[in-house]
Amino acid sequence: MKIAVVGTGYVGLVTGTCLAETGNTVTCVDINEQKVKLMQSGQIPIYEPGLEMLFHRNIEQSRLTFTTNLVEAVKDAKIVFLALPTPPGEGGAADLSYVLGAAESLAKIIINYKLIVTKSTVPVGTADKVKAVFEKHLDKTSGGEVDVVSNPEFLREGVAVDDFMKPDRVVIGTKSERAQKIMSELYSPYVRQGNPIIFMDERSSELTKYAANSFLATKISFMNEIANLCELVGADVDAIRRGIGADERIGKRFLFPGIGYGGSCFPKDVQALVQSASEHTYDFKILNSVLEVNALQKKILVEKLLNYYKGDIKGKKFALWGLAFKPETDDIREAPALDIIENLLEYGATITAFDPQAMSQVKNIFGEKISFSSNQYDALEGADALVIATEWSLFRNPDFDRMESLIKHKVIFDGRNLYDLQKMIDLGYYYNSIGRKLVQL
Repeated sequence: MKIAVVGTGYVGLVTGTCLAETGNTVTCVDINEQKVKLMQSGQIPIYEPGLEMLFHRNIEQSRLTFTTNLVEAVKDAKIVFLALPTPPGEGGAADLSYVLGAAESLAKIIINYKLIVTKSTVPVGTADKVKAVFEKHLDKTSGGEVDVVSNPEFLREGVAVDDFMKPDRVVIGTKSERAQKIMSELYSPYVRQGNPIIFMDERSSELTKYAANSFLATKISFMNEIANLCELVGADVDAIRRGIGADERIGKRFLFPGIGYGGSCFPKDVQALVQSASEHTYDFKILNSVLEVNALQKKILVEKLLNYYKGDIKGKKFALWGLAFKPETDDIREAPALDIIENLLEYGATITAFDPQAMSQVKNIFGEKISFSSNQYDALEGADALVIATEWSLFRNPDFDRMESLIKHKVIFDGRNLYDLQKMIDLGYYYNSIGRKLVQL
């Protein structure tokens, strides 16, 4: 099939590249000329494991192209994906101006049948709003005709290619039989092992995305609260995680406590669902609590630091390992590390940070306020303590002998529970993690 993808952000680029990988001819369109030129020259603007290989292969085989010309992109396309940003606006509601603006532009140039697919995460009722835009602006006398379909993405940063190529499920919201047939054909190569394509109405599809992310955010926040309670009563959150994760009704995933969730999805999607509920005069009590818990959890590591140093960290130097909100991405949106940096700076501390992918993004925010190192060990030189904010694999088995020769004091505040408690005892570290026994010097 010939496909156009409007928007080349994280979702748009992964979607376009993976659709090209199964033989479709995909044109990605974006208004950012510099970004388009970058991609036309074969450079990928985001870090996502496994994407670069597919990106280059499909460009070389002329199945994946990039343009700033919307007319050129959609002229021969049968399906047009809208993969545009929906940032939180006033009160946390999703800003639909990019989606509705693109729909209006498309309506003015479409001269035959197109299947319009909203891939962006959008609130309930967006498909109806997009349809209304086409009803108002589409020139039906020239043969213009559209179906509008909701097809939410369920891509996890760090494993997005696998998520797209081998999805747990594909959710499609449409009442059109014609649209169902086209979407079934499009996604059939991705569900050959029997994972379902689930058809439903558009509003249910839109809400499914928000419900999924909000449930996972709730699960994370619940475990963070359990971890905090563990520290007060002397229990071990790792044992509890294994104990409840063995229950099939609960499952093993998203039970790891830490310093709060971040990223491009969970924070804004929970906020948007709360706002959407509020617009319908419903008080979503659980999700309001999730937002509160997550905001407090992002402060917990700094609270541990302040407690250890008796409230005074002015002039202390801290090594910070990890800046991205999770490993295998360069995404720092709502990353707990940013809150940690801001709080430590407010208290007069100095910071030397290292992250395998996200340092340039953080430098754009903090500039010269913090220092950056070329590797994890250089960050430790002369540091009073190590703070761990992201669970990158290279942090899991470090050279502790080398660490001891660099750091001033054998003190670690671990927001991701990377190390075995007994090992920390044997190595003689002060080790303060989340929901587990405090290892004292």
